[in-house]
Amino acid sequence: MESLSRAGQEMSLAALKQHDPYITSIADLTGQVALYTFCPKANQWEKTDIEGTLFVYRRSASPYHGFTIVNRLNMHNLVEPVNKDLEFQLHEPFLLYRNASCEYVCFITVRIFSIQIG
Repeated sequence: MESLSRAGQEMSLAALKQHDPYITSIADLTGQVALYTFCPKANQWEKTDIEGTLFVYRRSASPYHGFTIVNRLNMHNLVEPVNKDLEFQLHEPFLLYRNASCEYVCFITVRIFSIQIG
């Protein structure tokens, strides 16, 4: 986990809990990611208006893990539950995933994180 002071961890956790009261802890984070989606018509990745801090967290209810990007560009955060419908591929420094609605998404991050799920 990137270095956060104890107060910083508590403030981040409190902010995340305002959006999801079932979040119990932050499993990992990275300070800066940018979100891209794949456009099949153009056959290329397109930058979205979402970038900021990526938090991976644990929850006390199903699904028991999730992640969110707290957006620095506007008020729209990305929130994804981690469940059997997510497919991940790691191509450093890119983390690609496909969600339940079959959207292909890519994080560009300076640091790859790892947590044990399950």
